[in-house]
Amino acid sequence: MCHISRVFLMTGNFMDMAELSTLMAITLGVGWASGINLYAAVLALGLAGSTGYADLPPGLDVIENPLVIAAAGLMYLVEFCADKVPGVDSVWDTLHTFIRLPAGALLAAGPAATSSIPDQPIAQLQAAVPTTTASATQSSDSSTPSQPQP
Repeated sequence: MCHISRVFLMTGNFMDMAELSTLMAITLGVGWASGINLYAAVLALGLAGSTGYADLPPGLDVIENPLVIAAAGLMYLVEFCADKVPGVDSVWDTLHTFIRLPAGALLAAGPAATSSIPDQPIAQLQAAVPTTTASATQSSDSSTPSQPQP
């Protein structure tokens, strides 16, 4: 049985397989979650990191700050209330399409920035893809009016 512990990257460097798989899981998960609801993702990760429930990578240590957690909680509450008002909901979703994508990509690319991976642009692109996909799915779902049941 062959066990691969190092991966050859496009830049000609090697990277530890465990570090690469952890980095991919974090960037994909954080990117997807922030594409669905940026503030809930920041709030959940910040609380998990600050209470010791999860060990966040160094690129995400800023969201453990109590002020960031409080701001994310406040914005999550505002977003929750905005979703209940039909006209405000559409404006909020349109505005946050332009906020959610770059913020989610930056949030997801944070761990890659502090890792030993030499392919930073590839890691950032990898972080942007699930954010964009989840955001597009959420936007199309919220713009489709619900049909009354017969």
